[in-house]
Amino acid sequence: MEPQPIHIPCRDGYRLGGHLWLPQENRHGTVIVNPATGVVARYYHRYARFLTGQGFAVVTYDYRGIGESRPERLRELRMEWRHWGEQDFDAVVRWARSRDPQGRLSVVGHSIGGFLPGFAASAPQVDRILAIGGQYAFWRNYRSTKRLGLLWRWHVVMPALTMGLGYFPGKRLGWLEDLPAGVALEWSFRRRRMESSYPAHERATILHRFAAVRAPILSIALSDDEYGTRAAVAAGLEYYTGAERIQAELLPADLGFDAVGHFSMFHDRHAERFWPDTVRWLRDGINPWPQRVVG
Repeated sequence: MEPQPIHIPCRDGYRLGGHLWLPQENRHGTVIVNPATGVVARYYHRYARFLTGQGFAVVTYDYRGIGESRPERLRELRMEWRHWGEQDFDAVVRWARSRDPQGRLSVVGHSIGGFLPGFAASAPQVDRILAIGGQYAFWRNYRSTKRLGLLWRWHVVMPALTMGLGYFPGKRLGWLEDLPAGVALEWSFRRRRMESSYPAHERATILHRFAAVRAPILSIALSDDEYGTRAAVAAGLEYYTGAERIQAELLPADLGFDAVGHFSMFHDRHAERFWPDTVRWLRDGINPWPQRVVG
């Protein structure tokens, strides 16, 4: 079950790097894995290998500016957060659908990866979405006990360094991968209403794209997640007005741990409990945590 390196062309000619994971028998269609901001696709490879063993084909890929999709000069990459949805995710959906026109196409999105699908014109081709900590990082929705520190890191230090260097040197700081300037600054200066971050004449089109998504969405947050709080997850789901939406909040104890947080769900310590539960949604459309539904 070793993956095949792939390159996926976007509408503007940019080529994304990623991998295709093929099962011995494809019984359940294809899963696209959308990373969190500043997290390389290889972090999700253990989960991709697990899904392959369950009979799914899996596509892992890096957004432009990250990992296998990083250009030689990051300072010269002109893009915003939304372009990861409008261009990159859109390209991956079209590529996956052309490869398997009739099979089920699902998305597992981590953090911003669980929110991005609504930006893509091709998103109506998706059949099912699992969002894990899915939200778009408006600072008022951070966990109150962590908010001050997160404000300092992402809304003071990050924009200051980005404007000085022309990109955000996250890897040098040990915080996350380096980010294109547009992505970092959009995060730093995000407004409460997502569409308000963009020019007024583009907002109706953006909202229409989110509303056009028909795939059922199961959005999962952990109760100790400092980013994907209940309020943050609800704010992201609000835009998917045309989809069936389920929001659930899990306790670390539900997964057998004292603490989980925002970034550990794709570590293989979850291979015996959380990962098999996600298959119930991806394969059968069954919410395995009905007792934790909050919205």
